[in-house]
Amino acid sequence: MDKRVVFAVAGSGKTTLLINELDLHKRVLLLTYTENNCAEIRRRVLRRFGHVPDNVTVSTYFTFLNSFCYRPLLLVDFKTKGISFERPDPYSSRQKITARGRYVTAGGRIYHSRIARALDAMGCMPAVLRRLERYYDMVCVDEVQDFGGHDFTLLLQIARANVQTLFVGDFFQHTYSTSTDGNANQGLHDSYERFQRELRSVGLTIDTQALQRSHRCSATVCEFIRDHIGVEIHPAQDRQSRVQVVEDAQQAAQIFCQEAMVKLFYQEHYAYPCYGQTWGSSKGQDHYQDVCVVLNPTTWKNFQDRTLGTKLAAISRNKLYVACSRARGDLYLMPETLLKDYKAKAPRARTTPKTVKTPKAKAA
Repeated sequence: MDKRVVFAVAGSGKTTLLINELDLHKRVLLLTYTENNCAEIRRRVLRRFGHVPDNVTVSTYFTFLNSFCYRPLLLVDFKTKGISFERPDPYSSRQKITARGRYVTAGGRIYHSRIARALDAMGCMPAVLRRLERYYDMVCVDEVQDFGGHDFTLLLQIARANVQTLFVGDFFQHTYSTSTDGNANQGLHDSYERFQRELRSVGLTIDTQALQRSHRCSATVCEFIRDHIGVEIHPAQDRQSRVQVVEDAQQAAQIFCQEAMVKLFYQEHYAYPCYGQTWGSSKGQDHYQDVCVVLNPTTWKNFQDRTLGTKLAAISRNKLYVACSRARGDLYLMPETLLKDYKAKAPRARTTPKTVKTPKAKAA
């Protein structure tokens, strides 16, 4: 039975690969982590079929975990009344592995980071696999690199089900994990080799070649990412665009005022009155043309020293890779300090384009 993991680069067609696996006869469960990715996949399914076929289920991972796994198999025993997204109480970790109090808050909500562990500890996983085999012929998982903690262990167990399995993702787009809990799979994302090894351990075939060329990014942008961020990404076509570093305040103001160009910030994009987003939150977005990536002081210094790929923290490096790889056309990079005059006037966020006035030049 076909069980494989396809590692890709940004813009290489991960979603297209998943959508092409769908037909009107095979019962498919398609899981992804975020609501944004789930909505994008639904749009792509609608584009192909004109509707979401009855044999195709598109769901976020936590909806699947709660509705398909936990509620039918453990809700009656645990008698919970919702999910808690808080960090588990340290005292709960000292309780027996099968004790309800290890997984449930004093207020009666189950810790989201321990739902997968509870299913395993209470002996529910065989039933989960039987349910998968009964209702589906194939399980697809998007953004596999974002699974962590007990959720990654559950993912490996799902791979053992007697169904066709296809996982896709980009290891270097790992910007957050589904959950963390103590030492569970600690260090999993520290090494690309270890991540692959864990997936191979359950019989999954690893494909690192099929989706290694980006249809989104130009040759120029790909070269910039390889040289400065250290991610091996190559273009599907030898198409050129512009990669420009902006250090002049007047040019920065002109770019900032271009309402159609998204500005991607490390954080606090809401502090600027523009069409903006954060680096990490732009993941999954495929509709941007020209992109302006605003570098915070630490990243700007690393960029000037050409140490983005070595000294920048892994999560920050991955988020920067995500941001730069959103560009279909030109890519601009500027230090956030050039926009300080705008930040002082920006009490609220904007996520849609809006024209703003260029600040007056200061007297010499």
